[in-house]
Amino acid sequence: MPQNTLTDGPRTGALAKAHAEPSGRRWWILAITAVAQLMVVLDATIVNIALPSAQADLGFSDDSRQWIVTAYALAFASLLLLGGRIADLFGRKPAFLVGVVGFAAASALGGAANGFTMLVAARALQGAFGALLAPAALSLLNTTFTDARERARAFSVYGAIAGAGGAVGLLLGGVLTDALDWRWTLYVNVAIAVVAFVGGWVLLGNHRDAANAKLDVPGTVLVAAGLFSLVYGFSNAETHDWGSPLTWGFLIAGGLLLAAFAWWQTRAAHPLLPLRILLDRDRGASFVAVLITGAGMFGVFLFLTYYLQLNLGFSPTRTGVAFLPMVGALMVTAQVGTTVLMPRIGPKAVIPLGFAIATAGMAWLTGIGLGSHYVSAVLPQLIVIGVGLGLVMPPAMQLATGGVAAEDAGVASATVNAMQQVGGSIGTALLSTLASSAATDYLSGHNPASKLVQAQATIESYTTAFWWSAGLFAAGTVIAFLLYRRGVPKQDAGAAPVVHM
Repeated sequence: MPQNTLTDGPRTGALAKAHAEPSGRRWWILAITAVAQLMVVLDATIVNIALPSAQADLGFSDDSRQWIVTAYALAFASLLLLGGRIADLFGRKPAFLVGVVGFAAASALGGAANGFTMLVAARALQGAFGALLAPAALSLLNTTFTDARERARAFSVYGAIAGAGGAVGLLLGGVLTDALDWRWTLYVNVAIAVVAFVGGWVLLGNHRDAANAKLDVPGTVLVAAGLFSLVYGFSNAETHDWGSPLTWGFLIAGGLLLAAFAWWQTRAAHPLLPLRILLDRDRGASFVAVLITGAGMFGVFLFLTYYLQLNLGFSPTRTGVAFLPMVGALMVTAQVGTTVLMPRIGPKAVIPLGFAIATAGMAWLTGIGLGSHYVSAVLPQLIVIGVGLGLVMPPAMQLATGGVAAEDAGVASATVNAMQQVGGSIGTALLSTLASSAATDYLSGHNPASKLVQAQATIESYTTAFWWSAGLFAAGTVIAFLLYRRGVPKQDAGAAPVVHM
């Protein structure tokens, strides 16, 4: 079988060997970085279930509610590349520890919020420290796992967290809201952070692989403003409409700023995001795969949560439990995909297959109705979707940063996170708009005063979102098949392996 090489230079081999951790410590490092990353992933969804309780407690309006979610997304997305570069320049251990402490402090502030403004500020701070923590945590594994088999196992763990973290957040958010109070969806991060901080302090070494470089200030400003504008524009599409200047104006501004950023990176002496990271064919295909997966997964989590709670009458806790079979299927296939299939047949077969399976699962999920039951109309479909995503997420993330030079590990990791975040923002805006339009169209042709008609209109909105999610995954199938090289990517012996969630 033909092979291709994914590497950014022979000089990184010595760095990888110099930084390799003792055998027993590697797996502990994986554990504490996984805990830290899980904290960041959870917060994308854990607060969502608690929003009605928080709104009732603090007394803010429905129009303001979106900012509890949007503030986190805006800060996280816009500062990711800066956070990744800080880890490269000043050391990953201090970046990791500062990120953990800051995230915990912001969570405690949010849990103690006495009003809307304080809660929004805390969520923005969570996003900012998360943007420092996420790339630092994952790039720390850059020189920890140098053996191909061990790297595959590590990726199966991180890929499972990437795909299942949102569902786990829904479960934990439901349990905490039901059993305690909405504030504990934020306070729980403090307990998680204590474990991550102690483990990081004891286990982690500090590598400053880009210590001789300088921070690209113009590039940082351009990409932060560009990502902020994109995410803000898509958020406005959900709450306003696509014709609003707050939507298309910010989207256009975001596109222009990112184009200017790309131009500047070709001229900067110390670019924030060296274009060599983006231009490898397999790596570029993986970035696109992560973007599409982030957009398509939104249809599973948000609209299925609505269906389970509003139509089937599930409690928040039971809703979270309902997602666990998908999590289990994803974790199993993550292991199989990274350790068995990828080393044998390569990404051109594995990742399109995963997208195709996820497409089938989403299309099957459109069969839900007012009289449907979870066991027959939701459970099998969730398992199929989990199987598909388990074959996409871990391999794509592995290839997205595979072979990147050690000094670029943090910013490469941040780029993947940014792709996932922007994909989620696209999914939020696109699917919410399409679902709302479907419900409106159905009501216009029926008696809108009828409760049965209203209930069926919500079903139409959900199934429309599921069909479009299926379409996104189908597009991913074709794009992944066309873009990935044939054969098994062979990492050059001199390349530093980079692990990323």
